[in-house]
Amino acid sequence: MRLKLPTGEFHAYLFDCDGTIADSMPLHYKAWKKALAEYGGSYDEDLFYAWGGKPVRKIIADLNDMQGLNMPVDALAARKESFYHAQLPELKGIPEVLEHIEAMHGHIPFAVVSGSRRASVVGSLTALHLLDKFDVLVCAEDYAHGKPAPDGFLLAASKLGVAPEHCLVFEDTDLGIQAATAAGMQSVLVAQPVRENLGTGAIAEA
Repeated sequence: MRLKLPTGEFHAYLFDCDGTIADSMPLHYKAWKKALAEYGGSYDEDLFYAWGGKPVRKIIADLNDMQGLNMPVDALAARKESFYHAQLPELKGIPEVLEHIEAMHGHIPFAVVSGSRRASVVGSLTALHLLDKFDVLVCAEDYAHGKPAPDGFLLAASKLGVAPEHCLVFEDTDLGIQAATAAGMQSVLVAQPVRENLGTGAIAEA
């Protein structure tokens, strides 16, 4: 397989969704730009990728602080999600990760741990025909502290009944890798070098 895993005995796989299972980051960025433009906000593309894994409402709050704005958090979050959902027919999976999902499904349990809200995650997984492969979904509304805090991963491990040291995390962001490490889990980085203006796609690091 193209994505090499660390050595160890793993009893569960925990996956980030956006940029890890789904090649959705360029679509999310387009949705952000369109929604923010309605409120006079902006979102630098490099910052968008650096903040990968940060919950949507935290992103809006931080952009408000940085830009001296008072954009309505809930309304803007809903608007951004509506623009993302409109693009779901374009969504593709990331082949290097899908290989491992197909190879191990039915052998060990899977969970998704995402900084996106449940409706977004369900929409992405449904579009990719993968929703039924996951035993647990842990989304932004399920935990108080987002990545790099370990809360989401620890909650998923608890729901699956698997000790953290026997969970392997698949992530595409530094914040996600930090969260996995803080949870006492090994991880594999799915590289995400592609930018919105270059099209979609992702490359898995060996």
